Amino acid sequence: MQPKPLRTTVVGSYPFPGWLEFASSHLDQFGVDDINEMLDDAVSVAVLDQVTAGLDVVTDGEQTRLDFNLSFYGFLEGIERDPQPHRRLGPPAHDQRSKHRIAGQITAPRGLGCVAEYQRLLRLAPAGPALKISVPGPYTLSGRLEPNADYPDRWAITEALVPIVNAELQALVAAGCAEICVDEPSMSCYGYREDPHRLVNIFNRAVAGIRGHCRLSTHLCFGNYKARSVAPRSYAPLYPAFYQLDADEVHVEMANREFAEINLIGRIAEYHDVSVGIVDTKNYYIETPDDIAARVHHCLQFAPAERLSFAPDCGLSQTARWAARRKLQSLVQGVQLVALS
Repeated sequence: MQPKPLRTTVVGSYPFPGWLEFASSHLDQFGVDDINEMLDDAVSVAVLDQVTAGLDVVTDGEQTRLDFNLSFYGFLEGIERDPQPHRRLGPPAHDQRSKHRIAGQITAPRGLGCVAEYQRLLRLAPAGPALKISVPGPYTLSGRLEPNADYPDRWAITEALVPIVNAELQALVAAGCAEICVDEPSMSCYGYREDPHRLVNIFNRAVAGIRGHCRLSTHLCFGNYKARSVAPRSYAPLYPAFYQLDADEVHVEMANREFAEINLIGRIAEYHDVSVGIVDTKNYYIETPDDIAARVHHCLQFAPAERLSFAPDCGLSQTARWAARRKLQSLVQGVQLVALS
């Protein structure tokens, strides 16, 4: 069934409550049951904030992950995890994130943990909103792994991850997950220097057999670690190749780029639904409902309502919870102003 137009949704992540930040640094003081209770509580808090805001689509806030994708390396075998980045001090940047060495064949015999996340979300979320789980795509997931003789470059690492990601998506579908987002920000970040057709081929093989069994989306942004981008921040190098992505919906960030390339959503809408980022996750200005309504009207000049949904630019994990909560409330209220007009 086609979702209603002008849906409100989120990318995936949500800020940790302060107590979870503290507890995650002292896990040795908790028992297994304590940790499970803590994770249930954290997911319940994230869901409550989203449901209270009135979102049409909610996630578990990725509360059980260290961050958007680093926790997934704990499920991979054949790697040696490096807990310390090469630069730990100074202004925040992507080089303060660890890279891991490959020590054998890359496998994931336990999967990537997303099915358990979905099952927890299903158990804790109220009836009403759609439930979405986000999974990193293989090209993005390859970014924190160092090449070696067996995997000589990022492409080789990515190829090893394609069947792992596909198996996780298949497992999510089998578990009943009806909304899945494959996050591929590395594709949009580095598409300007890579062959976009090769990136599309990787994505399509990673999602093979999934479309038609769930609502499949992808998130394309330019990085948000500590609210920092890491790319030229232009979608132009990806297109026209990315019109061939095998997805139902494509999410693009627009708000923090002052709606540069907004005309592109009209062309994307000829191939995919478009989830437009109209809330700036890199800015502590709290958009008003009127701000949001004006942005929705602006988007409607380029693409039809039945092809559009609206979201923050990126996940909210890098935004303080007080601001994230208020931004989501404004998002929903502003979209409703347009939908009811």
